[in-house]
Amino acid sequence: MKYSAILFLVLLLSSSSFAQQTRYYDDPQAEFRQAKEFFEHDFYSLAYPIFRDLKFNLRETDKSNNSVEYQDVKYYYLVCALEQNDSIAVNASRDYIELENNAPRVGMISFHLAEYYFRQKDYADALKLYDHADIENLSNQEIADLKFHEGYCYFTARQFDNALPLFNAIRQLPKDPNYLDANYYYGFICFYQKKYNDALQAFQVVENSPTYEKVVPYYIANIYLVQGQKDKAIDYAEAHLKKGNQYYDNELRQLVGHGYYEKQEFAKALPFLEQYVNSSKTVSREDLYELSYCYYQTKDWNKAINGFKQLGGKEDSMAQNSMYLLGDAYLRTAQKANARNAFLFCSLNSSNPKQKEISKFNYAKLSYELGYQDVALTELQGFLQQYPNSDYSGEARELLLSVLAGTNNYKDALTLIDSLGHPSENARRLIPRILYGRATEMVNDGMLLGANDLLDRALKDPNNGSVLPFVQFWKGEISYRLGKIDDAIQYFLAYLKNGAVNGEVNPTNAKYNLGYCFLKKENYRQAQGFFEQVVRTPSLSSSPMEQDAYVRVADCYYMNRDYKTALAMYNRVVSYSWPASDYATFQKAMIAGVTSGKQKIDLLNTIARLYPTSSLSADVNMEVASTYLAGEQYREALPYLKNVLHTSGADALKPRAYLRSGIAWYNLNNNDEALKQYDSLLRQYPNSPEAQEGLDNAKTIYVEEGRTSEYVNFAKGMGVEVSASQEDQLAYEEAEVQFNNGNFPGAVQRFESYLAKFPDGKYSLEANYYKSEIYFSQKEWAKAVVGYAVVADRAPNKFGEKSLLQAATLYFFNLKDYANAEKYFSKLKDFASSEANKLEAMRGLLRSQYQLQKWPDAVANAKDLLNQKGISTDDRVLANMAIAKSYQVNNQCDQALQYFRTAAGLTKSAYSAEARYQIADCLFHAGQNKDAEKAAFEVINKSGSYEEWVTKAYLLLGDIYFAEKDYFNAKATYQSIVEKAKIEELRLQAQQKLAQVVAEEKKGSKVDTTGSN
Repeated sequence: MKYSAILFLVLLLSSSSFAQQTRYYDDPQAEFRQAKEFFEHDFYSLAYPIFRDLKFNLRETDKSNNSVEYQDVKYYYLVCALEQNDSIAVNASRDYIELENNAPRVGMISFHLAEYYFRQKDYADALKLYDHADIENLSNQEIADLKFHEGYCYFTARQFDNALPLFNAIRQLPKDPNYLDANYYYGFICFYQKKYNDALQAFQVVENSPTYEKVVPYYIANIYLVQGQKDKAIDYAEAHLKKGNQYYDNELRQLVGHGYYEKQEFAKALPFLEQYVNSSKTVSREDLYELSYCYYQTKDWNKAINGFKQLGGKEDSMAQNSMYLLGDAYLRTAQKANARNAFLFCSLNSSNPKQKEISKFNYAKLSYELGYQDVALTELQGFLQQYPNSDYSGEARELLLSVLAGTNNYKDALTLIDSLGHPSENARRLIPRILYGRATEMVNDGMLLGANDLLDRALKDPNNGSVLPFVQFWKGEISYRLGKIDDAIQYFLAYLKNGAVNGEVNPTNAKYNLGYCFLKKENYRQAQGFFEQVVRTPSLSSSPMEQDAYVRVADCYYMNRDYKTALAMYNRVVSYSWPASDYATFQKAMIAGVTSGKQKIDLLNTIARLYPTSSLSADVNMEVASTYLAGEQYREALPYLKNVLHTSGADALKPRAYLRSGIAWYNLNNNDEALKQYDSLLRQYPNSPEAQEGLDNAKTIYVEEGRTSEYVNFAKGMGVEVSASQEDQLAYEEAEVQFNNGNFPGAVQRFESYLAKFPDGKYSLEANYYKSEIYFSQKEWAKAVVGYAVVADRAPNKFGEKSLLQAATLYFFNLKDYANAEKYFSKLKDFASSEANKLEAMRGLLRSQYQLQKWPDAVANAKDLLNQKGISTDDRVLANMAIAKSYQVNNQCDQALQYFRTAAGLTKSAYSAEARYQIADCLFHAGQNKDAEKAAFEVINKSGSYEEWVTKAYLLLGDIYFAEKDYFNAKATYQSIVEKAKIEELRLQAQQKLAQVVAEEKKGSKVDTTGSN
């Protein structure tokens, strides 16, 4: 009805206007009235063209003569244009406001221009004009519109204090078209200002309106929650979620889920929190924690794990609790390795002391169960120190005992046992085993004296029953290596009474060693008996030990002059083509020489032909020469002596070769050539045992020839005092008397005084050697090595070989001077007269080259060592390691792996620990991560005493996890190194790697770690 009436009025006015068009210019007053009537009925589109024409025509006529006021037409024209959103009127309206003096009309134009700006969403300009509007001339509706619109402008500018009273005014007008909007914005501001009662009242007005029914429920539910009406908030939000299509659907689900979580109704909370988290681009740590905890409470362990994993990395209670629950969830899913890492993170956080305590215990316990024996040992010890009265202390002590019982970490275990003031009965029972274990490690690493001290402690321990046979065996081994043959025999015989077996410790090895002990004592009957127990029936497949024992049996028959039996045995060695065939042929020649020098020589000469690379070549030539000399066949002897002089590595025989060459030439009446040989002997080997005999022989020649004055010059040229210095001799004898009387402090003082006065004196060799022996017995290694080095540098001499060995050994093991160790081991290799010392020189030289990373030299020496008879397990380990390292530095990992694996499987020394690590490292760089991980764990479980390699293995594990994007386990592994590593360089590496993992993990995470939503 209303619409029809308005339409009728529009038509009526339009007809009237049409009827008067012919009088338009004659009656502008009538047109003005008609336009004003349209204006007053808000028909701005109809009024606008009339006012526009009037405004134009009045400009063209004399405005003062017209009955229609131009100012009125201009005013109505501008208002109509603004209401028609005609932008042309904007500047004109602004001019009107600036220039007109009609305050009411200016106020009205300000209002309509403000409304224009409002419709154009130019709220800043609108707000300025609303302040100048004249509400005295506005209708009630216009006033209401002004207030609402001005309030909205303030609202968009976030000037809530100014907007609030304007919206509140409209809220008092239920019939106003902006009533609902005003309530919504009023409620929003009150909610923002935490005036929750006022906000609730306003929101309830609009909660069922089509415009706001999808938005307002979120605010109302939050108000209920803030007011402590949790149940009402949950019910209200849940009801509106069921209606669907809520604008804040996800936020309402968060609210409901949080509400149920607070009520500990986790099963009800779960679907709401789950949908909220899954549909959000980012979520707060609190929301992810609540969802994960709901999974945990509903026993959905895998989803709980996935959530809790993302909540570590901070130092707050949420991070600690997450790691605690994560560890428990991992345990419930039988993922002990991951649980261990979770408890590690929890134990590093101090927010909850009880959780920290429990987690430290669980971390230690799981380390033990998973085979991290070194970590378990440290963690259990630390736990008991930190929590001596813990509820878990009893179980911790039992676990600690179990770790000690099964660990290979004898070094740390020994330290721990020694630190216990009053060890328990169980701990006391473990002491001999730990002493024995650490001693065998030190034997493998060449630290014989330290190992011997530990074995002595084990021998005296009343609880040593389980390890006593093994202790006796290694006491025998060490005694033998230290030259204490009688002690070695005693311990090996004691071991054989029990005969327990453990790897290298077995009756066969003990009998083999006893054979050598009696061989050194020249008790050939006893030696033969023990060697025969090692090998009774030789064959082509006999082991290297059996082959060597068989050869030694033959030697015993030889030394006891049972040449027939010895010969038969040597013939068998040759027929089997064993490595010792060259030696057996040599011995056959010696037997032949008993009856026939010619046959002896013939056999010796076959060695050069059949065994061209034999290490006995120099001995063969010397023996042939000696045989010819014994038969006074001097000329025939000379070529063989010359061969000796030109053989590398035969320095021990060369002084004798020069001496015998001189004798041969002398007997051939060639005194000049004889003197040349003596001259070479005295110049090259002035301290050798043969030097004095050479000097005496030279003297004989000069005397025979009546050239005594020349002899004096010759002797002086050799640096020999013709008349001995009495002062020199007395000074030395003074020291020697103290030495022989056992007054070693006095003796060493006098030896030092003698050497200071006569550094190159007649007895300087003896003085340097004996003073070093004293220093050695006092374990003053740095002082001892000085004298040994002096004597070694003058080799060959009567102390030369032992001094070379002692100097090289001290430089290597005690002083860590690997360059000097290499020098003296190298000289020993050339000068050594015994196979044992030659072998020791080769292994020492290889150790030195290994430490100096001289791989080409080391490889050649390693291969040479592997070809020697009677080498030990340690020798094989070191040789394989050197060859493996040479391949590794050339990036030939496939070839290196073969040798590393051989080394790792042979023993438990430091080199095998490194070998295990290098295997893991090679596999990792070859992309074989699973195999690399397994190999790294083998380092940890089997090489606990070698901290460097164990720590590096942990670093490698972290690298493997990082490469596989298993950030949780990578962080845990690096973190454990940062917290526990004692080697600072490796700890810093772990710290850098940890930072890299954390940075990489953040790139792919949806969790907002900066704070809560």
